[in-house]
Amino acid sequence: MGTREIQSPENGVETPTVLDGNSDSIHRKKLGIYFIESDDMRTAFGRGYTGGTTPVNIHGKPIPDLSKTGGWIAAFFIFGNEMAERMAYFGLSVNMVAFMFYVMHRPFSSSSNVVNNFLGISQASSVLGGFLADAYLGRYWTIAIFTTIYLTGLTGITLCATMSIFVPNQDNCDQLSLLLGNCEPAKQWQMVYLYAVLYVTAFGAAGIRPCVSSFGADQFDESRPDYKSLLDRFFNFFYLSVTIGAILAFTAVVYIQIKHGWGAAFGSLAAAMGISNMVFFIGTPLYRHRLPGGSPLTRVAQVLVAAFRKRNNSFSSGELIGLYEVPGKQSAIRGSGKIAHTDDFRCLDKAALQLKEDGPNPSPWRLCTVTQVEEVKILLKLIAIPACTIMLNVILTEFLTLSVQQAYTLNTHMGHLKLPVTCMPVFPGLSIFLILSLYYSTFVPISRRITGHPHGASQLQRIGIGLLVSILSVAWAGIFERYRRNYAIKHEYDANFLIPMPNLSAYWLLIQYCLIGIAEVFCVVGLLEFLYEEAPDAMKSIGSAYAAIAGGLGCFVASILNSIIKSVTGNPGKGQPSWLSQNINTGRFDYLYWLLTVLSLINFLAFLYSAHRYKYRANHNFEMGKQDVNNK
Repeated sequence: MGTREIQSPENGVETPTVLDGNSDSIHRKKLGIYFIESDDMRTAFGRGYTGGTTPVNIHGKPIPDLSKTGGWIAAFFIFGNEMAERMAYFGLSVNMVAFMFYVMHRPFSSSSNVVNNFLGISQASSVLGGFLADAYLGRYWTIAIFTTIYLTGLTGITLCATMSIFVPNQDNCDQLSLLLGNCEPAKQWQMVYLYAVLYVTAFGAAGIRPCVSSFGADQFDESRPDYKSLLDRFFNFFYLSVTIGAILAFTAVVYIQIKHGWGAAFGSLAAAMGISNMVFFIGTPLYRHRLPGGSPLTRVAQVLVAAFRKRNNSFSSGELIGLYEVPGKQSAIRGSGKIAHTDDFRCLDKAALQLKEDGPNPSPWRLCTVTQVEEVKILLKLIAIPACTIMLNVILTEFLTLSVQQAYTLNTHMGHLKLPVTCMPVFPGLSIFLILSLYYSTFVPISRRITGHPHGASQLQRIGIGLLVSILSVAWAGIFERYRRNYAIKHEYDANFLIPMPNLSAYWLLIQYCLIGIAEVFCVVGLLEFLYEEAPDAMKSIGSAYAAIAGGLGCFVASILNSIIKSVTGNPGKGQPSWLSQNINTGRFDYLYWLLTVLSLINFLAFLYSAHRYKYRANHNFEMGKQDVNNK
């Protein structure tokens, strides 16, 4: 096979380039060695060449002295924004069901679905925020814009809870009237207003969720020898800030609601978001930024179109010049280093096949670089792992709403102290706080001896541990709910589902709460770190959005599952209540928990298969000189 050598103008490394392939040798060898380095230094969009992952300041200029920016100080300014967002997220999730029931006079079941949809939209819409950050705005401006939208939504919710015009008449609406459904229902326009401000708030989360963790991780220097250790600690501290926000939501906000009313409670969430916004902007001079790389969706579309157009071209064609790539270490994608060729999804490699007919300056819709093709491969390979965490998010969503209904029937006294029912979800947060505090002093040393991994467990191992513990959590929930229901029927509480049973403690719920807290620590933290490290340089926010999308899909799946169960298991004509009857004592929440246990087991097996097949990216930045031309 005739070849010539092209020398990279940047590093002087020689790279073989195929000029006349008329044999099957390309089939016998890995395609990764057949690169053509073109002097056409165009971007994927023809805008002129810009490459590399060097951090810049807010104006897009190189930072003269990196020691004065980034690091832990900058990261802590960013932590505050996520803490406030999580405080609002959990504050609304736990209080909005009660607000709709007691103030807007909506049934528990429909209120739960509304809240589930709010949770789902706030997470699933993260793909939009991730896209805008990676394509045009950058992570800083995406966070700045969407936190303002979030604050606007929270202000609207506060007005709804403060001004009587936005709520139905509360006169003559005691607990018995609530139980019988005799309270004046909210008018249609009042519910439309509440839904509107609630979903504006959810939309505001779209730019925060996928960007905050990535923007915080951007503050650390990749060239440091302890970079991976710093990144590991960062994501643990990041989730610690999430947990602190949740704890404040389940304690301080609930206390404010009890003492000062719904308006003050929701107003405190708006105030916290406003303060966090100011803190975030104050830290602006300290931040390191990554240049947006242009529309990732356009680059993905270009690869798919180019691969389709060349679908009939053979890898052994006599017209083949080689796999197209620009010279040197930097890629043609703004803000991204090169990515080494892999043999996954080989049909996509046809997008990078440079043929003689392509000419000297082919369209990016006909010929893409190897790095651009590999970006698409990575996005496809990553899908399976976050998809396997959807079931964990289904369980978390069900616990947030259903366990509150369970707690209403139980004794929440702790000695002489009576905790409000809406405070009960604080215990998963406390368990997360405790686990994260002991993570490096206890778990890592012990697990390091077992696994030999320097961080105790790999990212995928941590995700697997979390999924396994989540199965134990929902299985215990089914066991306890069966006992609780039988106890209620035996002691004739079956008709009074809002009256607590004095001899049955709500603290039995702590077992499922603590187990799901442990599951969150391992699964979610491991997933965030996994996605940040594995995602392409110019798609870090999209990668982080995968986790949020999995969370959003979990909320939607929970809502859909609840609707199906209500329609399938209930028969009002025969007086047969559904599993999710508003009267929890005649419903069968335990059956739902057992169903979730079975689905979680199936999901865990799917994760084991996906994790076994997944190969970590050994070297994120492509170095041309390290290609093994002897690979068979």
